[in-house]
Amino acid sequence: MFERRFLPVVVILLMASLVLVVGLWAVDSSDQTRPLSDVNRSIDEPDYRWKLVTTWPKNLPGLGAAPENFARYVNEMSNGRLEVRVFGAGEIVPAFEVFDAVSQGAAEVGHGASYYWKGKIPAAVFFTAVPFGMTAQEMNGWLHYGGGLELWQDLYAPFGVIPFAGGSTGVQMAGWFNRELRSAKDLSGLKMRIPGLAGEVFDAAGGTAVRIAGGEVYTSMQTGVIDAVEWVGPYNDRTLGLNEVAEFYYYPGWHEPGAMLEFTVNAAAFQELPSDLQAIVRYAARAANQNMLDEFTARNNESLQQLLAAGTQLRHLPDDVLNLLYEKSVEAMMNLRTSDAMAEEIAVSYEAFSTNVRAYHEISERAYLNARDKVLPPVMQEASQAEPGR
Repeated sequence: MFERRFLPVVVILLMASLVLVVGLWAVDSSDQTRPLSDVNRSIDEPDYRWKLVTTWPKNLPGLGAAPENFARYVNEMSNGRLEVRVFGAGEIVPAFEVFDAVSQGAAEVGHGASYYWKGKIPAAVFFTAVPFGMTAQEMNGWLHYGGGLELWQDLYAPFGVIPFAGGSTGVQMAGWFNRELRSAKDLSGLKMRIPGLAGEVFDAAGGTAVRIAGGEVYTSMQTGVIDAVEWVGPYNDRTLGLNEVAEFYYYPGWHEPGAMLEFTVNAAAFQELPSDLQAIVRYAARAANQNMLDEFTARNNESLQQLLAAGTQLRHLPDDVLNLLYEKSVEAMMNLRTSDAMAEEIAVSYEAFSTNVRAYHEISERAYLNARDKVLPPVMQEASQAEPGR
C-alpha cells in the first residue's frame, strides 16, 4: 500500500513533468511559425546573400574599388546578416549586360555607368555625364538635394531597378590619341572609344564613336581597331597602361566633367530586406560614392606626374575643337529632349540646378581658384610648355 510519506515527492515529480511537456510544446510551436530555412540555418550564416555584378574588371583600381567597398560596408554594418559578393565583368554576365542582370533578378546589385544603357533608356545619360555639364560636386548636390535622384528612380522604376549614386571620378581627361590634334579637321575619320551622349557628339563632329568595354580598350588601341580612347583619368588610365599604346594625352574632359557611376539594386530583392538592412544598403552606397571621389582626387595628380615622367605628351584640346564639340553637344541635347519625354523632364531639372549652382560657383569656387592663382607659384609647367599656339 502506497505510503503517505511519498505523496509530496510524487506531486513534485508530476508538476516537473507537466512543466517539461508544456515547455517542449512551446518550443515546437514556435519552430513551426519560423521559416524552415531559419530553423535549419547555422547561426554563422547570413540571412541574405546578394550577388553584385560590375562593368569593370575584378578589383580594377578606382572604378573597381567602389563595388568592393560597398560590399565591405554592407557586410560590416549588417554584422554579416547581408552578405554581398562582387563579380567582375564577364564572371557572371558581360560588362554591358549588368543592368539587365539586375532588372531580371540574375543579380541583386550592379555597378556601372548609366550611359551604357542609352540604347534602352535614352534619358539615362543625364545620370552619368552631360557634355559641358555639371561637375562631380554639382552632380552630388543635384541628385541628393535638387530632385535628381527622384527623377532617376522614376526613370528606372519600370525596369524593377532602384538606382543610387555609385561614385564619381571628378573631371576626366579628354583621352589618349595616337596622333596630335592641331585643329578640328583632325577629328575627321578618327575612330575613338567614347560612350554615351558624347559618342553622338563625336560622330557629329566628324569622328567615329566606338563602344568598347574597359577590359578591351588597351588591345583595341594596340591593334589599331581605334585611334583614340577616352577612359577616365591619370589614375585609372595608368593602371590600364594606356600610355603604352598612345603618345598624346589631351585635356580637358569636355564630355565627362563629373562622371557619376551607379549602384543598381533589384527592387524586389530590396523590398525583401527588413528596414534596417535597407538603410544599410542606402548608406553603404552613399559612403562608397563619396569615397571614390576622394580617392581619385588623391591619386590623379600623382599618377599624372608618373605618366609625364614616362614620356606622355600632355596637350590641351585646340580651341576650335572645343568650340565644335560644344556646338554639336547643344544639337545632341536638343535632339534627345525632343525625342524623349522623360529626357525633357529631367533636362528641365538638370539645367535649372546647373544654372543656379554655376552662378554661386562664380563667386565661390571660381573666384577662390582665381585668387589662389594670383598669390601662389604656377604649377604644371609641363602642361604650359606643351601647348604651342595657346
